[in-house]
Amino acid sequence: MNEAARPRRRWLVWLPLVIFAALAAMFLLRIGGDPSRLPSALIGKPAPTLTLPPLEGLAESGKAVPGLDPSLFNERVTVVNVWASWCVPCRDEHPFLVKLAEDKRLTLAGINYKDAPENARRFLGRFGNPFAAVGVDDGGRAAIEWGVYGVPETFIVGRDGTIRYKHIGPIDEGGFAKVRVELEKALKN
Repeated sequence: MNEAARPRRRWLVWLPLVIFAALAAMFLLRIGGDPSRLPSALIGKPAPTLTLPPLEGLAESGKAVPGLDPSLFNERVTVVNVWASWCVPCRDEHPFLVKLAEDKRLTLAGINYKDAPENARRFLGRFGNPFAAVGVDDGGRAAIEWGVYGVPETFIVGRDGTIRYKHIGPIDEGGFAKVRVELEKALKN
């Protein structure tokens, strides 16, 4: 009986490892993939009406850049980008935001997320400021209201003040094409 019990015990020693490996594989498969495919409950709903203070000391052409005000969404298509100077993917997407800002049919607004003002100003000074308004979200409350999973994220708000599209993660070539398509739809409505 001792001989028969030994092979069973050896198998039992490996059982926790096998279970752990199976759970880890399932977990990784669920996390992997395209984060932009995550659904947003805010699509088709009014954009949050939070007023965010301006990034202190940020000026454009000698004028202080305003903070985020819900009046930005009145009768104008607005692209809202949530970013931070400490966010490496935000640096990668920044040239695409500069391109978007060239389109005078829309307003580009930024929400600076949990960032030091001097770092945010330095970031915009180095890479350029594409934003007509930059609201500061020190505590992350605005990000919660907007349903942000993590920075960067970009929203298109239609003329009627409803969120039309949400892009999760940095805008790259493919993401830029998607954003342009969704912008054209919003601009037609």
